[in-house]
Amino acid sequence: METPPVILITGSDLAADAVAILHEFELVFAGKQPTETQLIDLCHRHNPVGILVRYGKINAAVMDAAPALRVISKHGSGIDVIDQQAATARQIRVCSAPGANAAAVAEHTWALILACAKSVLPLDARLRAGFWDKSTHKSIELEGRVLGLIGLGAIGSRVARIGNAMSMRVVAYDPFAREFPPACESVNSLESLLAQANVVSLHCPLTDSNHEMINADTLANCKPGAILVNTARGGLINEAALADALQSGKLHWAALDSFSAEPLTAPHRWQDISNVILSPHIGGVSDASYIRMGTVAAQNILQALADTPLEEGVSP
Repeated sequence: METPPVILITGSDLAADAVAILHEFELVFAGKQPTETQLIDLCHRHNPVGILVRYGKINAAVMDAAPALRVISKHGSGIDVIDQQAATARQIRVCSAPGANAAAVAEHTWALILACAKSVLPLDARLRAGFWDKSTHKSIELEGRVLGLIGLGAIGSRVARIGNAMSMRVVAYDPFAREFPPACESVNSLESLLAQANVVSLHCPLTDSNHEMINADTLANCKPGAILVNTARGGLINEAALADALQSGKLHWAALDSFSAEPLTAPHRWQDISNVILSPHIGGVSDASYIRMGTVAAQNILQALADTPLEEGVSP
């Protein structure tokens, strides 16, 4: 009996709807946070025709371990974890699921902005410790303040609309944006945005040109007491410079959902910094987006394999 071709999933789970789409394939799960060595070993053993990327990085060595590989499909929108140049050289298609998690990330962004502005964590901790700060505490009111967005794709545009609903003035820096949402002003430089914004939120992909775009020099342009939120990619920020800005009081708060090295494990630089909120890169993962990202990633695999038929003997 002919064995079905393999799809390697770099994670330990996949939405049932996505599994159903890939029913003609054997699905091999790499487990939580697979290493390069583990992925190479699985590719040698199973020679997958497709890789559905949840966690980890897919580089040239992983690709070369799977001669039958035709498609790498990201469970989400960010494909910086895939060596796209290596994939192109090997005629391997790279796909993503843009917009599938936009609502989830936008909602998480606003959860973090509000938690920072309203001192949710320190007030909770103080009250649990027996303090009643009603007569002394003042939160930051966002109405009339400036929301600065770096990147204005599907996620940034949603964050902008919510900012409008909060009666904030919304400005955005995105030289690649084709259009701006109503009541969202375009600024022509990162420095101009940082100089105006009370809240800065990152929503751009990570590229060679914007790596550590938030650094000591650019942070110097921020308004004193600004809030910085990153639900995009950790590599956009020089973390040492951000830590300095938080500890010096240059920034009031920051909230980070992604980091330059993941997973973030103790000990780490943020443990002793009280004015930063951390979450484990889960902004895009909700009950609904988990299904959308999985099904789009699975459909992308089917489409890519239909466009580039498998060699005889490995067809489903």
